[in-house]
Amino acid sequence: MGSDENQAPQAAPRDEKDRVVIFDTTLRDGEQCPGATMTFDEKLEVAELLDEMGVDIIEAGFPIASQGDFESVQEIARRAENSVICGLARAQMKDIDVCAEAIKPAKRGRIHTFIGTSPLHRKYQMGIEKAEVLERVTASVTRARGHTDDVEWSAMDATRTEADFLCACVEAAIKAGATTVNIPDTVGYATPDEFAGLIRMLMERVPGADEIVFSTHCHNDLGLAVANSLSGVGAGARQVECAVNGLGERAGNAALEEIVMAIHTRADAMRVWTGIDTTMLTRASKLVSRVTAFPVQYNKAIVGRNAFAHESGIHQDGMLKHAGTFEIMTPESVGLKESSLVMGKHSGRHAFREKLKELGYELGGNAFEDAFVRFKALADAKKHVYDEDIEALVDQEIASAHDRIKVVALTVIAGTGGPQKATITLDVDGKQHTHEAVGDGPVDATFRAIRAWCPEARLALYQVSAVTEGTDAQAEVMVRLEADGKIATGRGSDTDTMVASARAYVSALNKLMARGARRKPETMLAS
Repeated sequence: MGSDENQAPQAAPRDEKDRVVIFDTTLRDGEQCPGATMTFDEKLEVAELLDEMGVDIIEAGFPIASQGDFESVQEIARRAENSVICGLARAQMKDIDVCAEAIKPAKRGRIHTFIGTSPLHRKYQMGIEKAEVLERVTASVTRARGHTDDVEWSAMDATRTEADFLCACVEAAIKAGATTVNIPDTVGYATPDEFAGLIRMLMERVPGADEIVFSTHCHNDLGLAVANSLSGVGAGARQVECAVNGLGERAGNAALEEIVMAIHTRADAMRVWTGIDTTMLTRASKLVSRVTAFPVQYNKAIVGRNAFAHESGIHQDGMLKHAGTFEIMTPESVGLKESSLVMGKHSGRHAFREKLKELGYELGGNAFEDAFVRFKALADAKKHVYDEDIEALVDQEIASAHDRIKVVALTVIAGTGGPQKATITLDVDGKQHTHEAVGDGPVDATFRAIRAWCPEARLALYQVSAVTEGTDAQAEVMVRLEADGKIATGRGSDTDTMVASARAYVSALNKLMARGARRKPETMLAS
């Protein structure tokens, strides 16, 4: 496709004052996204990859929230090799003490404490006056500094806080010992010019501002999280809080991969740099998507399926002559490789293993054999097997490896001639059980058959999409279930939409049970 001339970024300055610290909150703010809760092992897997790819600070969780959160933060702190491990704490002494205990095993630990500062938060969330907010800022930061010399303080809803009062709060935090001050756009309200102006104002007006690092934490409610974050950097902030795939509450956080590649690709304009290994961005995106069961939109910047795809004849012609005509960065720079193996029913184990390595997967013996058997079955059913097909297949294999309930067989009778009926056989803790149900359509019948084992679970979302084009495409189904106040999302894929639906439902069911939903398989079988 021609040389990659003009695609490589200009040489970035390497002065430490121009380094942008990447603070990843995928495991804390990202996990607060409804349905995105991760298991203990999944959190460790994500943290290990973030640590390896050069993330400066990993906000590993909110230790006071639950015993599980405390244990995961503590274990991440114990295992981290490079990153600072951070825990979140409200402006309460117990929160801060528990957080300190959780990060204690880390080579380098940070306590991140926060309080709402805006009129809305003061009046309606906490019911306190300005004076008490200032007292809590000083007390909480002082307490945190008693545990560690790395303390971050955040003014929740800073962008809707009165300028004079925000300055007073930041000054109090600095005087109490905060080394990083975070200015969150908690509700995604600011515009880039406003946010940059806010950072500049604080740096100019607050005594001691030149002694600490200012940080951004921007939400995406108006689609401006990345723009606001980068505007903050342009105004002098040197830490950006972000999450892989933009995961987070409501519309999400600033996307880590977009922040990093904007700085990397436009180093000539931004004159700052990060320590992130950009070639690991795609791998991180896929991992977070898999463990949360949140799909990445096809046209997502940097890591979306179409980010480096070209269908238009004009674009294809340009790409063949010189890649720089329509790509401002190379696929390799974010960890993608051009497909070099055409996969089909005649492909052997060696070719399949090489394809998995190319896509970023390393499977052990049994997992590899199971995936290969499913691949061969898929290749028999489909004329063309695309990379996306293999990714969907392997992601499902990995996600279901330790499931207590698995789909063994499914038969569905549908059509206009009578009631739709489903017969399903499930493997539950090594024992097979078959159930039959009639429903209003084949999907309803299938789910009713499964619900014989879990009648309390409520179906909150059912979504079907095609993994690739064509009538023989794999269907990828996402199911979200709610039970006992818990939410779980499952995904399933198959060329048969009903089989994919059953797998997705069972995947979500397994996650609910792992998170403590009341009924376990042995009691479910009674019905």
